[in-house]
Amino acid sequence: MHIISSKSPIQFDKALPAAVDVVIIGAGIIGITTAWFLAKQGIKVLVCDKGRVAGEQSSRNWGWIRQQGRDEAELPIMMDSLKIWQDLSKEIAKVQGVDIGFRREGSLYCCENEAELANHDRFFSFSKQYGLESLRLNQKQIQKQINSAQQQWQCGIYTPSDARAEPSLAVNAIAQACYGLNVDIIENCAVRTISTANGSIDGVFTEHGFVKCSTVLCSGGAWSSALLYQNGLHLPQLTVKASVYRTDKTPLVFNGNAAGSGLSFRRRVDGGYTIAMTDYLEVFPSAQSIRELRAFLPLLRVAHKKLKFRIGTDWKERFLSSRGWAKNDTTPFEKNRVLNPIPTHPSQQRMKKILNDRLPELSNSAIIQSWAGMIDTTPDAVPVMDSSDDVKGLFIATGFSGHGFGIGPAAGKIMAALIQGNDSGHDLSRFRFSRFSDGSPLKLGPSI
Repeated sequence: MHIISSKSPIQFDKALPAAVDVVIIGAGIIGITTAWFLAKQGIKVLVCDKGRVAGEQSSRNWGWIRQQGRDEAELPIMMDSLKIWQDLSKEIAKVQGVDIGFRREGSLYCCENEAELANHDRFFSFSKQYGLESLRLNQKQIQKQINSAQQQWQCGIYTPSDARAEPSLAVNAIAQACYGLNVDIIENCAVRTISTANGSIDGVFTEHGFVKCSTVLCSGGAWSSALLYQNGLHLPQLTVKASVYRTDKTPLVFNGNAAGSGLSFRRRVDGGYTIAMTDYLEVFPSAQSIRELRAFLPLLRVAHKKLKFRIGTDWKERFLSSRGWAKNDTTPFEKNRVLNPIPTHPSQQRMKKILNDRLPELSNSAIIQSWAGMIDTTPDAVPVMDSSDDVKGLFIATGFSGHGFGIGPAAGKIMAALIQGNDSGHDLSRFRFSRFSDGSPLKLGPSI
């Protein structure tokens, strides 16, 4: 597996067009699938990314495509997304000959006691009404699923229709499909500012010049808040670091996605496992996070045990950098093309200990690769999928809080519908942008 960085070769490079219908900022799973759906309708799209297609969290996540454990408002969207993933994987395999690793092998949450299982009661209270089959498993049923000599997991929850895919392959393959639909995708092309006239979008200023358009989608992940701030829009956003590891080929333990005892593991198409800690996330405070502290307090109270606060070597940049810039200024987007944080050593040590206790079959496998990614989250841990009330023609899809890869294709379909003025087919009130400013109480979704 190749981890994308600013040193990775540029694969998508075209001359900057003078004008398009829609500019999409950010070439992650949301931006790329939105472009794909728009292009299918004959809409001229430009996707700009400051770094590389799927260079950040869209290629660094666990690769889960899960319905299990979703927020209720997300669940019907996620069920739609699963169908889109299946169709996309077939189309990509047929046209490009690329296997993106899409497999429907289920998701399994392993619990050490009934109290842990009770944490999933809320999900069980609504999942059946959407036609989703999720099962409660006892110890013997868990043992039939997990091929391990250890028996500490007493019960669990299992959704057999869930799926997995390879993030390092999937988004790039969809981007290639967009290229075939005549979508312009340009890497190393940061959008510095979104230009408006009389409250409506009239184009974007990129580092390579101006592009005229009437519609912009901001799907910039961890960078969205900084970009929207330039247009006077307030998006509370917290960025956390997660470390991920890959084993070499190992005997089958479980063929799908599984998590338990602070550990997650997912079977890969190469026969190894992607593994990570579910209760070890690092937060690097910044001037923005201090300003947003009040908004994030409810989430921090729930997730504080898994969050580790760090100073980091770049603290001056995080606390002292200017929040605003002009269209001709070199921006933070160009100074940091791809967020490529170093994996955390204590996380790996702790993970090995849990593997020894819970899955010795995996602890004996060599870790042949490690990487880290920066997850952007909102105060309620659910995304924004909406248009701006203040800037006509501006749409926002960001803040997927570590859940974006699986739901990404359906989010892209939704945003393509909104951009065209069509009904998305889903109730999006939970994901409105104004919830952070209209005084309504925020309802916490599943934590990061």
